[in-house]
Amino acid sequence: MSPGWRLRATACAGVLLCAAAGAASAGLHAADLRRGPVPALADQAARVGLEVRVTSDPRLTRPRVRGSGTVPVSVVLDGVATRAQGPDGVAVGTRAPVLVIVPPGEGQAEWLRLLPSTRLRVTGRLGPARPGDPYAAVLKADRTGPPRVIGPPSAPQRVAGELRAGLRKATEGLEPDARALLPGLVVGDTSRIGPELRDAFEATDLTHLLAVSGSNLSIVLLLLVGRPGRAHQAERGGLAPRLGLSLRATALAGGALTLAFVVVCRPDPSVLRAAACGLVVLLAIGTGRRRSLIPALAAAALLLVLYDPWLARSYGFLLSVLATGALLVVAPRWGEALRRRRVPGGLAEALAASLAAQAVCAPVVVVFAARVSLVAIPANLLAELAVAPATVLGFAALAVAPLWTWAAGCLAWLAGWPAGWIARVARTGAGLPGAELAWPGGWWGGLALAALTVLLVLGARRLPYRAPVGALLAVVLLLVVTRPVPLTRWVTGWPPPGWSYAMCSVGQGDAMVLAAGGGAGVVVDAGPDSAAVDRCLRELGVERVPLLLLTHFHADHVAGLAGVLKGREVGVIQTTGLEEPPAQAAFVRRTAAFAGVPVVRAEPGERRRAGSLEWRVLWPTAEGGDPSGGPNDASVTLLVRAAGGLTLLLLGDLEPSAQRELLRAHPELGPVDVLKVAHHGSAYQDPGLLRAVRPRLALVSAGPDNPYGHPSPRTLETLRGGGARVLRTDRDGSVAVVGSGAGLVAVPRGRAL
Repeated sequence: MSPGWRLRATACAGVLLCAAAGAASAGLHAADLRRGPVPALADQAARVGLEVRVTSDPRLTRPRVRGSGTVPVSVVLDGVATRAQGPDGVAVGTRAPVLVIVPPGEGQAEWLRLLPSTRLRVTGRLGPARPGDPYAAVLKADRTGPPRVIGPPSAPQRVAGELRAGLRKATEGLEPDARALLPGLVVGDTSRIGPELRDAFEATDLTHLLAVSGSNLSIVLLLLVGRPGRAHQAERGGLAPRLGLSLRATALAGGALTLAFVVVCRPDPSVLRAAACGLVVLLAIGTGRRRSLIPALAAAALLLVLYDPWLARSYGFLLSVLATGALLVVAPRWGEALRRRRVPGGLAEALAASLAAQAVCAPVVVVFAARVSLVAIPANLLAELAVAPATVLGFAALAVAPLWTWAAGCLAWLAGWPAGWIARVARTGAGLPGAELAWPGGWWGGLALAALTVLLVLGARRLPYRAPVGALLAVVLLLVVTRPVPLTRWVTGWPPPGWSYAMCSVGQGDAMVLAAGGGAGVVVDAGPDSAAVDRCLRELGVERVPLLLLTHFHADHVAGLAGVLKGREVGVIQTTGLEEPPAQAAFVRRTAAFAGVPVVRAEPGERRRAGSLEWRVLWPTAEGGDPSGGPNDASVTLLVRAAGGLTLLLLGDLEPSAQRELLRAHPELGPVDVLKVAHHGSAYQDPGLLRAVRPRLALVSAGPDNPYGHPSPRTLETLRGGGARVLRTDRDGSVAVVGSGAGLVAVPRGRAL
């Protein structure tokens, strides 16, 4: 057999061996999901008592708006059920991976402090896991207060937990963003990172900094070994040669650092990926040859998938491997090409790394996110300046905290500066109007973006006058990202000149703006999503809000409050008198107090003005203060007169009974130009009120594919039958109203594009 055939046969045998090993590992792990009594009990939705060994850090679910309320924030953790007691009282030993969900209540803080390897006794109701999830069942625990611990965590986990707690304590006095971000940068502790900061990191493709990654470990290893490419040379860098360590001793020290890193940061999949990437770097110490790194990366990925086959379904794992491969293969060539074009060495290397990682990862991101970040490359370049000092100083604070609290606090204070810089980069980048570009999701969208990326790379190599063309493209990208209002209005026609009223598309909720002139707008309701209402206000050029009216306290009207307050001067927040639901009313007052904005109650019959606007509170009336429909019937209802005599009736979420009472209390109520249809166009409308106001325009705010059937076809037919033109945000996007009388026009955002 010739050497060529022998090589091909060896390669085929290796592929078959890897495939067999992968199939065997996947089969063994899949068997855990159907083994023992837990899956059968889950199919019966049985109440059980489980002994569970914790295998992950407890984490909080993300707050979400569902209809008029917010989904309670629960604690979730991964575990392995080692003993199960069913309804018959018989306890059976088992081994089944489970997801434990702990509802909000007393003792939540104790649940969040649990360490991996802790053994618990948990009672609750089992349910089946979603198809494709790595769990045999989901256990919804009873609200029984603190966890019932039946076995302490292991000694390494206790030490690691004490180190992490020391870092959290050392960061207590930092600014909020630095305080939240620094533990995440160092050990992957993201418990303090709120939804807004997390959204900013997602919009700028900086989320890899919120989880422990290979870069964290590489930064620490670089202190020891210097640049991997010089590891075999006499002039190698790092602390190792200065300490007199040989190459073998350096590799052993690096291995010990990697092991300590895994223990302190917990052996979660992201940490194991980081360790694998770090081991790839360590391999370069002994070889100094880049060619050996790609096989090492492939071997590390294979071993990780064999250890945990569920990683094969993880987008995070795929992105990690692709980014590492791009840094090893693509980035050096692009960096050399940039240096040949007289780009300084350090800048060329950083720019090439960001470009390469973004080029290979963006097609995967659009598969599940359906968007492309236009600020990812500059954001990563700017953040990279601070990642190394924040990580090194953070690890120093972590190591010193058990020995000297004051010194750990000083180190954390120093690390807070670069950590705060990273947070500001994320918030600033996410705050730009064109930070993200919508792109078709799914694998077809990913393939389309990959093809476009290849075409751009090939075209860039053959493009004449590359410097002038590149400068022109940079200017165009800058304009697309910043979207100056005059330029955007000229290009897209949105917002239309002279608009008086706009209904923002914010999903299943309400957010409206009345133009008050000079960049000011009266905002009525804030919708369920702070990012959506903030984006709408930016597009409309609203910089000042003399009054923000929250018609009632349902989450789909108030949860986006932070988006209205973001970067704007808000004079006062006005609310209804019925503070129901109490949790959301408290949220409004807490958020307003933090922003220093007063909260007042809308008084029946009160009149206000702002620029050319004037309005009157029609409801609730002084006589009708006991709304039978709860918060909906407590909605503040306004009759507005805008520039040119435009009249608008904003009904909030009034139900039919309150609509009838409104008409009885105000028999003078007559035809209006614009009607904000009550309760997202639900079927529950009073025909008498609709006949009395006879709107020329009827606007409905509803989310696409909402589960409530809003707007109701019956309501739409009634409005159209009365002569109204109906527009709805789920199909037309945001809608702006221009003119009055015979010149009344509604301009949908979707058509403006």
